[in-house]
Amino acid sequence: MDSPIGSLTLAATATGLFAVEFGGVLEVAEALQARAAREYGKVALQRHPERLQEARRQLEEYFAGKRQTFELSLDLQGTSFQKEVWRALMEIPYGETRSYKQVAEAIGNPKAVRAVGGANNRNPISIVVPCHRVIGANGQLVGYGGGMNKKEILLQLEGISY
Repeated sequence: MDSPIGSLTLAATATGLFAVEFGGVLEVAEALQARAAREYGKVALQRHPERLQEARRQLEEYFAGKRQTFELSLDLQGTSFQKEVWRALMEIPYGETRSYKQVAEAIGNPKAVRAVGGANNRNPISIVVPCHRVIGANGQLVGYGGGMNKKEILLQLEGISY
């Protein structure tokens, strides 16, 4: 799908949304196939736009400023620690940010700041799992898998200026 931050590729399993990738399907297909194979064994990516209609609709509403939370079935694949971090990210309200330290504290592991950063970096469902809302302890923008310009646009869309 097209978005204000460029092309996004959505992928789902029978369980729910599996990935939101930055870039068109041809750009991300190989990496997406590798991730799916790692999680599920031998799989074939198939085109089923109808399975992604609801995710696409909600993302379009988000980009239009008409949606602040997502109501989607997700198929989050990762370690138990990563899933804990990703659940904490989904608790960060629209239009707000948290530091990596605050996320670590929220999961009851205040010394896991670097590990939180690593889990944030491996978030497979960008935007829906709002890793863009995590900033440095000094209040500065720090790394984003899609690029800092995309992080800045997403935060501005939510009313946060940098």
